[in-house]
Amino acid sequence: MFSPPHHLPDRFRLVFLCVGEWGGGNGFPPLPLGPVPGGLPPARSCLEMLLPLLPCLALCLLLLPLAVLWRRRPSQDARLSWLVHLQHRVAWGALCWAAAWQRKSLVRSTLHAGQSQQRALRRCLQGAQSPRCPLRGSTDIGVFRNHLPLTKASQLQEEESGVQLLPPASKQYRGEVSLQATLLGLAALKKTCPEVLAPEGTARVTPSSPWPYPLPWPWHALGQLGPAGAKDPRALLLEALRSPGLRALEAGTAVELLDVFLGLEADGEELAEALAAGNPGASLPRRAAELREALEQGPRGLALRLWPKLQVVVTLDAGGQAEAVAALGALWCQGLAFFSPAYAASGGAVGLSLWPEQPHGLYLLPPGGPFIELLPLKEGTREEAAPTVLLAEAQKGKEYELVLTDHTSLTRCRLGDVVQVVGAYNQCPVVRFICRLGQTLSVRGEDTGEDVFSEALGRAVGQWPGARLLDHGCVESSILDSSEGSAPHYEVFVALKGLRNLSEENRDKLDHCLQEASARYKSLRFRGSVGPAQVHLVGWGAFRELRAALAACPSAPFPPEMPRVLKHRYLAQYLQRRVVS
Repeated sequence: MFSPPHHLPDRFRLVFLCVGEWGGGNGFPPLPLGPVPGGLPPARSCLEMLLPLLPCLALCLLLLPLAVLWRRRPSQDARLSWLVHLQHRVAWGALCWAAAWQRKSLVRSTLHAGQSQQRALRRCLQGAQSPRCPLRGSTDIGVFRNHLPLTKASQLQEEESGVQLLPPASKQYRGEVSLQATLLGLAALKKTCPEVLAPEGTARVTPSSPWPYPLPWPWHALGQLGPAGAKDPRALLLEALRSPGLRALEAGTAVELLDVFLGLEADGEELAEALAAGNPGASLPRRAAELREALEQGPRGLALRLWPKLQVVVTLDAGGQAEAVAALGALWCQGLAFFSPAYAASGGAVGLSLWPEQPHGLYLLPPGGPFIELLPLKEGTREEAAPTVLLAEAQKGKEYELVLTDHTSLTRCRLGDVVQVVGAYNQCPVVRFICRLGQTLSVRGEDTGEDVFSEALGRAVGQWPGARLLDHGCVESSILDSSEGSAPHYEVFVALKGLRNLSEENRDKLDHCLQEASARYKSLRFRGSVGPAQVHLVGWGAFRELRAALAACPSAPFPPEMPRVLKHRYLAQYLQRRVVS
């Protein structure tokens, strides 16, 4: 548990005195709580939760300008001023208080998940703007399901953007989960890596933040370098490079961080010159020399060579990030822990990450905020098996599709994200992401899923000497009109590290791995109904251009879920134009 800052009044320090623990199970540690005399009232809204923090917030705001001015004064002493330390302690004390409040609320709601979901459904129906008014007076799950059939993403949205988009859920309810994810994620990270949130210990290197809920007022006090709201990735990276003592590196998503390190390698000399020219003193030219030396040694372990005290990489998890995480962990961020404060789907947080010491990618589905249901899937297939179940009814080892009820339009949306229940926290499931149903390849009805294809591709790349997979995208041949005179097939675009050309032998290995992974695909290949997969090597900037095109869509969610199967020609052409082998 956290040590309370000694300067805080007793009413703030009491929250840190842990006298008991609740919940947990199946290997997931319980969340410690700190009682306050008389107990804490339930947090009914974000505003209500923040009211007790107003004194600390006001003090932080008063200290911020003074701290900034103080830090700008020239000094030969490398230590931070006492005023910066004071500001940091006050801000962290306020966040610890808020995190303890949210922690107690979460434990209480998960102990009685059924009741919590009933309240979530009641709030959803009471605030509905839909003309289907008969539902407002009832929270019976059967009536609710009968009146609101399951729906998928709008076909019109798919045609306009080329990606699967879903109606956004209520900002209020999504905001509660996002705030909970940020506060509890910061607390969990601080507990696991106590020095990570020290003053000037964190830097964000992408315009987007991995924390689902923005907390701008204490960010500088908690040690994040760089101007608030900065949009220039180059300026953010330079700010991080000027600080060799970083302990945490933040990026919006893993694929964005991958772009940062690839750009760092490509533009290393320009960045070194910018560092050297930034200050006539000795420190920055020396830092520029360190950057050049670190880059000369190659990508493996580059992050720790640049920032020897680095402990953790923080990114927000979403669909299509697994390959970027694997590449970063194997090369540039080798030896570092990865932490995601939440799992995001359809533009908002739906799962909480509370145990950084557990394997990466495990999330608790909370019963409070948006109303979540789980749609069981048939074993061995990805077809709907039965009506939806509530969180407390989920069974360990089973796979489910996430279903979210939109507050504004009163729509039960199938998110397309498939998760597997791996454990439980009190009465709520702890899950890991499996795949997205919309990301399947099917030229003859074989339905090769995202997880099956990614596994086969990973095995194939493992047989290509020296190659490391960075990114990939697939297209059915009919979309690119590339199956004329031949059987329909998959067009596969890959970005690699360590391999500049693909031999025919290497290309054939993917098709063999696909046949081993899918009996249906193997049967179709044997009959000649499906042709061999065609593999193309693209330059590293191809997928960056594709993501920029996706992000430019006005209705695109954040974080953008990286598509692995492209359904539209204009998107596939971003990759086709950058083929190098």
